[in-house]
Amino acid sequence: MTETRIDARFAALKAEGRAGLVPFVTAGDPDFDTSLDIIRGLRHAGADIIELGMPFTDPMADGPAVQASSLRALKAGQTMAKTLDLVRRFREGDDDTPIVLMGYYNPIYSYGNDRFLSDAKSAGVDGLIIVDLPPEEDDELCLPARKAGLNFIRLATPTTDEARLPKVLGNTSGFVYYVSITGVTGTATPDADKVKTAVARIKSHTDLPVVVGFGVKTAGQAAQIAVSADAVAVGSALVAQVAEAQIRGSGDAAARIHRVVSALAEGIADRAV
Repeated sequence: MTETRIDARFAALKAEGRAGLVPFVTAGDPDFDTSLDIIRGLRHAGADIIELGMPFTDPMADGPAVQASSLRALKAGQTMAKTLDLVRRFREGDDDTPIVLMGYYNPIYSYGNDRFLSDAKSAGVDGLIIVDLPPEEDDELCLPARKAGLNFIRLATPTTDEARLPKVLGNTSGFVYYVSITGVTGTATPDADKVKTAVARIKSHTDLPVVVGFGVKTAGQAAQIAVSADAVAVGSALVAQVAEAQIRGSGDAAARIHRVVSALAEGIADRAV
């Protein structure tokens, strides 16, 4: 594969001597226009890579906050075509920030694999994280995605043992996403010491950057994880801001998310000093 925006961003982070921040938000949550405002402001708020969730009716690996965000987006009429249009609209003003689509295989399969890969690449998508496609199914989407010039990013977990890890890493590109807790997103707090040990173990098997996510909610937690990780991913703490804005009827979901992202970025930067 030729160098992608993801490769370039991690090279830049390494040169700067700091860990990156990878915020996750759900496409179309709470509606298309607000979602576009959210992702357009993420880079300025401190994001290095953006994870954009593909709404799905049965997000089994996600906790309550992310599940609710997916349902809000679907209720507002979000589709795969609209998700790709979000990326396309974002690219009109930002050709540098990497975007990774994260989610489940069913919406892609329904859209059509070949059509999806072609449309995703032309829209400006850089990588995919498909949580329910194991390495044994690489012929289904992973290898075609790589051929299309998209990074295919695999998840490693606390239960991924030494025998399984090489298989997980086999066709992974861009970065490895380490799930820092067992269970679903946003339901527990990661142990920084255990994360450090796990990241070191993964790095003994690959030269790829390691992004750590699931359970990171505060700037302090992000700073602790950033000591050993190449980047820190945060999702539930961000999409929860949309729910809070709706409860309050304030209409400031984008501003709320951008404030949290800024605080997280500052926490990571402070640890790097």
